Amino acid sequence: MSIIVKILGSNSAAPAHRRHHTSQLVNVEGRYYLIDCGEGTQLQMARFRIKPQRINNIFISHLHGDHYLGLMGLLSTMHLQGRKKGLNLYAPKGLSEIITLQLKYSETVFNYDIKFHAIDTETHKIIHEDDFIKVSTIPLNHRIPCSGFLFEEKPKKRRIDKTKLPDDFTTRNIVRLKHGEDILDNDGNLLFKNGDMTFPPKKSFKYAFCSDTKYDESIIPHIKGVDMLYHESTFTEEHMDRAANTYHSTAKEAATIASKAKVGKLLLGHFSIRYKDLNPILEEAKSVFKNSKLAIEGEEFELVES
Repeated sequence: MSIIVKILGSNSAAPAHRRHHTSQLVNVEGRYYLIDCGEGTQLQMARFRIKPQRINNIFISHLHGDHYLGLMGLLSTMHLQGRKKGLNLYAPKGLSEIITLQLKYSETVFNYDIKFHAIDTETHKIIHEDDFIKVSTIPLNHRIPCSGFLFEEKPKKRRIDKTKLPDDFTTRNIVRLKHGEDILDNDGNLLFKNGDMTFPPKKSFKYAFCSDTKYDESIIPHIKGVDMLYHESTFTEEHMDRAANTYHSTAKEAATIASKAKVGKLLLGHFSIRYKDLNPILEEAKSVFKNSKLAIEGEEFELVES
């Protein structure tokens, strides 16, 4: 039981140096959630043997092309492969118009329904919830409306101590124990105390994805203490003026946010094409926040209780 983040794309602006536009796959208990869908995303999915039909929820941070231009191709592939199940698409206002217009002029009707969810990029609120996870928006400071996403695992069930179970113990009572209940007889008398029969639940993890944004400490309350943070790090401090003017961040700024928010691990991404060698970005971040990693194609980052 864990959260696994698979990096499909890590570059900003344009593909370069064998790096692609931003895209990540979040795997929670075998359920797939796609974050951003830059150009080349479905090719990367094929490369890493990820089945598009397993994706039921797609989250787009903002409407700059390097974060969504791969989406129409992916949706069309799902259609051509015979998808019937509906798809949830969460994005700032305008994406539904973009997709609908393309379908109109190609005279295409998908086999499946797309439910568009226009997100408010200026508030922190829950936008998706299922049996395993809830996803909330994180308001970001970019040139156009832009949102990050906070993935939070739901509280997990208690674990059964099988050595304590009587031979005739019913499945129904096992379920009760997993939900934290004591086992009582028909008269309400205690038969088995939950704490004697179970172990505490495993840790529930949090992953925060902070897409394009200039340095802004207002996000810290929303990401405080998360187990893993992805924060864009387009430039090094050498180009801090360029970062500020384009509403992006440097590696040092990303690391400063991670340090102040007291997160567990920092993932760096959205690299400018000016950096073929990414070591300067990594070293700059590590000088402020030691547990910094490069979020480059093919890498998997797993949150799991040891």
